[in-house]
Amino acid sequence: MSGLHQTGPVVLAVDVGGTKMAAAAVDPAGEILVQTSVPTPASDDANAIFGALAAAVDQVRSTTVERPVVCGVGCGGPMEADGETVSPLNIGGWRRFPLRSRLADLVGIPVVVDNDAKALALGEGWLGSARGVRNYVAMVVSTGVGGGIVLDGRLLEGTNGNAGHIGHVVVEPDGRACACGGRGCLEAEASGLSIASATGRPASEASDTVRRRTGTLVGRAVASVANLLDVELAVVAGSVALGFGAVFFDAAQREIELRSRLDFSRSTRIIPAGLGADGPLVGAAALGRRALVEAGESRLPW
Repeated sequence: MSGLHQTGPVVLAVDVGGTKMAAAAVDPAGEILVQTSVPTPASDDANAIFGALAAAVDQVRSTTVERPVVCGVGCGGPMEADGETVSPLNIGGWRRFPLRSRLADLVGIPVVVDNDAKALALGEGWLGSARGVRNYVAMVVSTGVGGGIVLDGRLLEGTNGNAGHIGHVVVEPDGRACACGGRGCLEAEASGLSIASATGRPASEASDTVRRRTGTLVGRAVASVANLLDVELAVVAGSVALGFGAVFFDAAQREIELRSRLDFSRSTRIIPAGLGADGPLVGAAALGRRALVEAGESRLPW
């Protein structure tokens, strides 16, 4: 992102994904001041995975001039309320891992943990493609598939903070087995891992046929959400969606128009997320930003 640095509280932003883990210092304008990333260890050792994350976080802390006052963390789900424990389906070594408390012990400042796609939804509403929109779904179609939903300007939470898990909307009844235990979930059919498993090739090498099918399935899930919740927009990020480009988005839009036939849902649009590669970290920063606002931090310039 570009822009002038603004004075005020700096947020330590952390993004935990199945392929990589990243950390950054983010200023009040959403400007990333410094960042680093490391591959997510392919390990069943929970502490080894956390050790890699801790090294990235420590590197950012050691190179940031202004000390962050809060830490926002976006992580794959599912998770327990307030992110006290996380069990990302694409990080097998973490099952009910106490991510929030472990990071709080490491950084010594308040830590807020939420689903990475919900964090993206906040970030896209703050500075991205959903800015000024009060009802929308934000999605990540990457190694896995996640989502966050904003209704009437508020991010949906759910009983345990897992609202918006669009990756487990069934798009192909009796389809491929999913890591959640079900079959035919969007994540089992359209994620980078599922595409590689089905085709024997990395998602980045997918044919146009596969790209169109992936877009169609994402559009099918979005249409269900639009029909159910009366949202007007879907913004989509992630290496699969953005890497597949126009072929993906055109197929998704056609499927939405085919499946969303109610008066209030027929105008639903699907577009690329606006924050690009910075989206996950800006979204994580938005989590910290929201926590400060809700705590009544009086010196916020936001």
